[in-house]
Amino acid sequence: MFKTYETELSGRKLVIETGKMAGLANGSALVRYGDTCVLVTATASKEPREGIDFFPLSVDFEEKLYSVGKIPGGFLKREGKPSDKAILTSRAIDRPLRPLFPKDFRNDVVIVATVLCVEQDNSPEVAAMIGAATALVISDIPFNGPTAAVAVGLVDGEIIINPTEEQREKSDLTLTVAGTLNKITMIEAGANEVPNDVMLEAIKKAHVEIKKICEFISSIQKEVGKPKFEYQSFEVNHEIYEYLEENYKDEMKENLSEKDKETRDNNIDKLTEKIEEAYKEKYGEEALEEHDAEIKEAVTKLEKVCVREMIFKEHKRVDGRAIDEIRPLSCEVGVLPRTHGSALFTRGQTQVLSVATLGMISEEQTLDGIDTEESKRYMHHYNFPSYSVGEARPSRGPGRREIGHGALAEKALVPVIPSKEEFPYAIRVVSEVLSSNGSTSQASICGSTLALMDAGVPIKRPVAGISTGLVTNPDNDEEYVMLTDIQGVEDFFGDMDFKVGGTKKGITAIQVDIKCDGLTYDIIEEAFERTEKARNYILDNIMLPVISEPRKEVSKYAPRIVTTTINPDKIKDVIGPGGKMINKIIDETGVKIDIEEDGQVFIYSTDNEKAEQALEMVEDIAREIEVGGIYYGEVVRIMNFGAFVDLGCGGKEGLLHVSKISKKRIKNVEDVLHVGDKVTVKVIDIDEQGRINLSMKDLAEDKETEEHEENE
Repeated sequence: MFKTYETELSGRKLVIETGKMAGLANGSALVRYGDTCVLVTATASKEPREGIDFFPLSVDFEEKLYSVGKIPGGFLKREGKPSDKAILTSRAIDRPLRPLFPKDFRNDVVIVATVLCVEQDNSPEVAAMIGAATALVISDIPFNGPTAAVAVGLVDGEIIINPTEEQREKSDLTLTVAGTLNKITMIEAGANEVPNDVMLEAIKKAHVEIKKICEFISSIQKEVGKPKFEYQSFEVNHEIYEYLEENYKDEMKENLSEKDKETRDNNIDKLTEKIEEAYKEKYGEEALEEHDAEIKEAVTKLEKVCVREMIFKEHKRVDGRAIDEIRPLSCEVGVLPRTHGSALFTRGQTQVLSVATLGMISEEQTLDGIDTEESKRYMHHYNFPSYSVGEARPSRGPGRREIGHGALAEKALVPVIPSKEEFPYAIRVVSEVLSSNGSTSQASICGSTLALMDAGVPIKRPVAGISTGLVTNPDNDEEYVMLTDIQGVEDFFGDMDFKVGGTKKGITAIQVDIKCDGLTYDIIEEAFERTEKARNYILDNIMLPVISEPRKEVSKYAPRIVTTTINPDKIKDVIGPGGKMINKIIDETGVKIDIEEDGQVFIYSTDNEKAEQALEMVEDIAREIEVGGIYYGEVVRIMNFGAFVDLGCGGKEGLLHVSKISKKRIKNVEDVLHVGDKVTVKVIDIDEQGRINLSMKDLAEDKETEEHEENE
C-alpha cells in the first residue's frame, strides 16, 4: 500500500514514500529531500551463504548522471563502474548498518541506493543513508535499527546541519555523522584543522537531529513494517566452545602473548592443530571431519575472548604494551633517488612507502559525477598488495578498502596543501603498503606528509595520523578500555577503530568503524584526547627530527615552473591558429605549457634557461601594441612602398613605410632592408582599422634628441 510520510530536516522538507516503487524487494523507500530523490531497496537471500564465517552485506550507491541532467562521457554513453565518491558513500552507508544486524546472521543482504534526481543544496548521500535504514526497518530482514545520518558544516564558526551548496563551499568542516536514538554509530570527516571541542560539539548537534529522524523512521515502521523472518543461526557451537575454554584457555592466552605477529599466528595455528588432533583421538576422524569448521570457529571465538579479557580485565595487550603506548616508530625520507619525493614510515610491523609526484596543472584529475566538483589537483592513492600480509594472491587492482583508505589519507592532507597560486602543480601521492599489522591508513598519512616535504611542497603544517581501539563491557556502557595505536588483532577482535589525522592545530580527517551498537560522547571525547596526544608525539619525536620543514626547492627531476599572467583576450594569440604559435614555442624550447581561462600561464621545464626563453616568447606574443611603444621585430615582406615587420605579438605586423626607414631618401627598400632582418621600430600610429604604422626614422630622431639634451 502506497504511503507518504513527511517531516522537516534543517528547514527543508523530508518525505519518505513506501509501497509505490520496487515492490518485490524485501523493503524499499523513496526519499525526497527537497528536490533530491533517492530510491533505496533492501533485499535478502532466502538461504544463508554456505562456507563463510562473516555477514555478507553489500551496499551500492548508484550515481545516475540523468539525475543532474548529464549524458555520460566516453564511447558507451552509459554509467560504468562506480566513481570513487560513490564507493566512499557506499562504505559510509554500510558502516552504521552492519553492527545492527544479528551477529549469527549469514544470509546475503544487498542495499541499493539509486540516485534519481539531485538538488545540490540537499545531499543525496544523507538521503540514501536515511533511506537505507527505512528500507531495512520496514522489511522482514532481521535488523536492530533504525539509524539515521546528517551532514554537518562549520561556516564562520557556526555549526550548520545539512549545509547548502553555498555553505559547503565556505565550510571548514565536511562531517557525516550516523547514529541511533542512544549512540553514535559512524563518523566520517574532512576538516580544516578543527579543534577537538568544536568537533565534539558538531557531533552532539548532529545527534540531536539524528534522534528526530530515528523517531520519524520508527513511526513508519510501526505502521507498515513487516514481521522479521526466522533465519538459520550460525552461532558458535556452545558444546565445542565450552570444551575449548575449559581445556585450552590458558594455553591460548600464553600463545597470544607475543610481540611478533607471524610468531603469534603460528602459535595459534599450532594450537588449532593440537585441538583438532585431541578431538580426533577422543571422537574419531569422522567426527573431526564433520565438525572441523565448527572447531575452527570455536578457536577463533576463544582467541577473541582471550584478547578482550586480557585487555579489559588485566589491561594487558598481546604485545605487552601499555594501553596508551605507541608501537616502535621510525621514518626516513629521500629513499628513492629519482622520484620527486619519497618517505618510508614504519610503526611496529606496519610499513608504508609513500611517493610524491609533481605534474602540470592540466594533469589534475577530471571528475564526472553528480555533484558540482569537476576536478581535483591533489590525488592520494593507496595500494595494499597481498605480500604485505604474507599472502600469495595476484593483484587485481584497488578494491573498496583501498579506495577508502586512500581517500582518508587524502582528506587528512588536503587542508595543508598550498593553493594553486602558491604552488602551481598537480600533486599525486601513492602509498604502497609493504607490511601490514594494522593502522596502514594512518601510516600512509604520516609517510605522505614526509614525502610531500621531501618533494618541496610547501605544506602549511605537517600532518600525522593515529587510531584508537576499544573493548567494552556490553552490559555497561560506562565500562570500557581504550587502546592507543591498535594493531591488527586488536582491530579484528575489538569494538572500534577510531582513526584521526591532524596537525598540532587541529583535526583534518576522521573515520570511525565500530562493531558494537554505538559510541557514547565520553568515548568520542577520550578518543580525541588520546589521538591528539599521540599525533603530537609522533610529529615532535619521530617525523620532524627527520625533516623539519619542506625542502626549499623541488627535485631536479621535477618540472620547474615559471608563471605569468596575460590578458585573457591574448590567449588566442598565444595559442595561434590551430595551435601554431604555442606549438612553435614548445618545439623551440622543449617546455610544457598550461594556460588557464583567466590568463594564468604555467611553463614547466627541467631547464631554467629554456623556461625563461619560453616565458619571454609568451610575453612577447601577449604584449599589447601601443602607440609610442618600441618593438624588436623581423622583416617578413618587402613591398615597393615599404616593409612589413612582424612585431612578435601574436603574429601582428606593422608597416614600415619607405619614408620612415631613414632620414636619408631611399629609392629602393631592398637597398636597406631584406626579409629576415631584425629591426627595432617605434609604433607611431594605429588607425581605426587596427593597422599599425612603424618608424625607424622617428626612433633615430628620438635618440639624437636625447643625446643633444645630455650634452647640454
